[in-house]
Amino acid sequence: MTVRLLKQILQPQRIAVVGASNQPGKVGHTVFRNLITGGFEGVVYPINSQRDAVQGVQAYRELSKLPHPVETVIICTPAETVAGVVADAIAAGAKGAVVLSAGFREVGAAGALRDEELRQVLAGAEEFRLIGPNCLGFMVPRLRLNASFAADLAAPGQVAFVSQSGALCTSVLDWALREGIGFSHFLSIGNMLDVGFADLIDYLAADPQTQSLIVYIESIESPREFMSAARAFARTKPLVAFKAGRFAESAQAAASHTGALAGVDAVYAAAFERAGIVRVEQIDDLLDCARLLARPRPLPGPRLAILTNAGGPGVIATDALLERSGELARLDPATIAALEAQLPEHWSRRNPIDLLGDAPPQRLAQALASVLADAQVDGALVILTPQAMTAVTATAQAVIDVAQRQHKPVLAAWMGGARTAEGSRLLAAAGVPTYETPEQAIRAFQYLVSYGRNLRVLHETPREIALPFRLAQPQRDQQAAEICAANLDAFSAADAKALLSLYEIPVAAAQEATSRAEAQALARQVGFPVALKLWSPQIQHKTDVGGVALDLADVEAVGQAYDRMIDRARSMRPDAEIRGVTVEPMVVSATGVELILGAKQDPVFGSVVLVGMGGVTAELLRDVALGLPPLNERLARRMLQSLRGWPLLNGYRGRPPVAVDKLLETLLRFSALVAECPQLREFDINPLLATPDAVIALDARATIDRAAVAHPPKRFAHLAIRPYPDEWTRPAVIDHTQQVVLRPIKPEDEPLWHDLLARCSERSIHYRFRYLFRKTTHEMAVRFCYVDYDRELPIVVEIAGPPRELIGVARLVADPDHECAEFAVLVADAWQQRGLGGMLLDYALEIASRWGLKRVYGETSADNRAMLHTFRSRGFELQPEGDSVLATRMIEPA
Repeated sequence: MTVRLLKQILQPQRIAVVGASNQPGKVGHTVFRNLITGGFEGVVYPINSQRDAVQGVQAYRELSKLPHPVETVIICTPAETVAGVVADAIAAGAKGAVVLSAGFREVGAAGALRDEELRQVLAGAEEFRLIGPNCLGFMVPRLRLNASFAADLAAPGQVAFVSQSGALCTSVLDWALREGIGFSHFLSIGNMLDVGFADLIDYLAADPQTQSLIVYIESIESPREFMSAARAFARTKPLVAFKAGRFAESAQAAASHTGALAGVDAVYAAAFERAGIVRVEQIDDLLDCARLLARPRPLPGPRLAILTNAGGPGVIATDALLERSGELARLDPATIAALEAQLPEHWSRRNPIDLLGDAPPQRLAQALASVLADAQVDGALVILTPQAMTAVTATAQAVIDVAQRQHKPVLAAWMGGARTAEGSRLLAAAGVPTYETPEQAIRAFQYLVSYGRNLRVLHETPREIALPFRLAQPQRDQQAAEICAANLDAFSAADAKALLSLYEIPVAAAQEATSRAEAQALARQVGFPVALKLWSPQIQHKTDVGGVALDLADVEAVGQAYDRMIDRARSMRPDAEIRGVTVEPMVVSATGVELILGAKQDPVFGSVVLVGMGGVTAELLRDVALGLPPLNERLARRMLQSLRGWPLLNGYRGRPPVAVDKLLETLLRFSALVAECPQLREFDINPLLATPDAVIALDARATIDRAAVAHPPKRFAHLAIRPYPDEWTRPAVIDHTQQVVLRPIKPEDEPLWHDLLARCSERSIHYRFRYLFRKTTHEMAVRFCYVDYDRELPIVVEIAGPPRELIGVARLVADPDHECAEFAVLVADAWQQRGLGGMLLDYALEIASRWGLKRVYGETSADNRAMLHTFRSRGFELQPEGDSVLATRMIEPA
């Protein structure tokens, strides 16, 4: 991902249109006309090899003949000419091109060759970007810039829209113009040969005109970059996504329970949730969200008040709210008393508030103002039906008058046709989100509520669960690789359990027997009762062929079960290699719950973890939750709590709860296994037995990715989210005696972070943050402790204790282009003047060099002599800026 050159391309001073035309109906005609007639104040050059003028403007034969270089080249010529035009644009010094031409990979093999030709042209051009091909173009309405072949220019606003589909763009634009909804940017990105979602999300995150973003997604080609950009955007602004192709089949047939349960769309849903994205499932919902986002207000809480002049629609709205897990606001007694004084005797006296059919505008306005003043109300929906006595338009104006004085969101559902049209128009023009039905309004409101709730859950402080491993991570890597490489042809249950044991997940040990006598001998060693399970590389679901025998009490029972199992498997699956059985101790618990815990390699997002209710009915019940590794305690707990079977785990109707903490530890250990083993294509633990005292894997199986075994990928390349970077943990010594640890910060450090800042003076706080605050908050901690390690790396200095204590923290934050990074440091007052700031700066410079950054900079107060000396002694250039000093140093690559 990179925002490099995007500002020049999307906010150009000069534009060239290659293929500009005089002929109506041609793309080049429409694009050029839009640019010269829409009010854009920059210069637009038509490029046409056959004409001296286009639409009355002097034309040029080629880009090299232009009197001045352009920032943006719009290409409207046939696909087979595009690579040559892009090469000309690069040679002419343009910053980028927007390729509207179709005929690339979307048309098959011939188009794919054109894609490759275009990639080769771009490969040598570091100072050039390309949007498209096969796109509609883009608009920046506040600049009156319509660089597209859409018929109309979008109105200016604060919502950005980014779409892979050009056709959808034109439909959304037409609808938005009708509804009076404006956009900060309106972008069609087509095939994303260069500029993709991540680039534009990062660009729009930094744009002060953009307060929210809506994306239409057909596919994601750079999931790591997409997740990083989306998580950063969603932390501060709402991001709404519509994903098309929800039921597309996976490229690989599922070989396990996990593969069957974790479908493509479910993985997208898990990824969006992890990023804090609001996902809508219908185009109507996308448009309804746009209507609400276009009127920026603080994110609403869940408690909604409903006011209506007809009882039925109020009930409909309540049903819709509760169906979507919404919350009907409970009115404060003082609010009820105020409404009693304002409303007729027969009003509903509860929420929803029935104002009665004869409600005049003033009655509704008074009631709405009283309800919005209630601290128990987070937002209000006003529903109007056009009854005989209803002053529809005057009532709309009354709602507007109240809503414009409020910070809480007010939504309107003006139900009807011709009689309500003018009122709806007035409400929309005044910035009140207006819908045709109560259900539409409820859905839009609940999407934003869900966004706020998801962010709060994602940023809850996880409880630290220690995961000690007997083996260090490099040793685990080596042994896991050896297990996978040695068993490529037949990765048995015993092999899968060996991997689990490597990560210290308790297993029921499985021993392999290739004959009746060997099975009986192993059963004696294990101790009765035992379980026998079929051992065959080709038969994944053993129960389907009678391949599981439980509670075998003696040698004779084992022998009979072995014969019966082998005979039946050979009869039912003559194509399969039947190697024998595995012998396992019988684990029984009357109060245990069977779960499934698994992982699969998704073709888009890489490794995904699944947990759900297990056993032989796992695929029938389909009660599962998905998550992207790495997991922490809070994310793992949320997955469990989302299961319909959660009450069974937490104690249900007299049953004791299972050992939830041990179950959480198992999920975290399994997450570590998945993160560190890119060789795993699919992995099942089914059943995973959770009892009140323990958690144990009774059966396990895995399939191996041969390519990853033969050619191990770059570390963590199979994950969409970068795990905690243990490699940056190292011991250090202060004052020759004090042992400390330098390590990256993590969300679990939030209590220690608060404590560190509490031990800092106002002077230290001001030097670090450039402003003062009374106390730290969770919202502040989210910003500094919940880190995307692909973008930033705060390093803490910890005294292991007890008690554990942070005595300093340095923060290195890279820009989206990953070329430069900002450095900042804070040291607790009691530990200042002891070289800790210099130690942290040296470590940050080492990290910057290994990251491949080109520059590190930091800002400090002009009177912070200690920090200025530290910067100066490390070769930083110091530049005074008012009462501050900017320190900059170029970085040599490692």
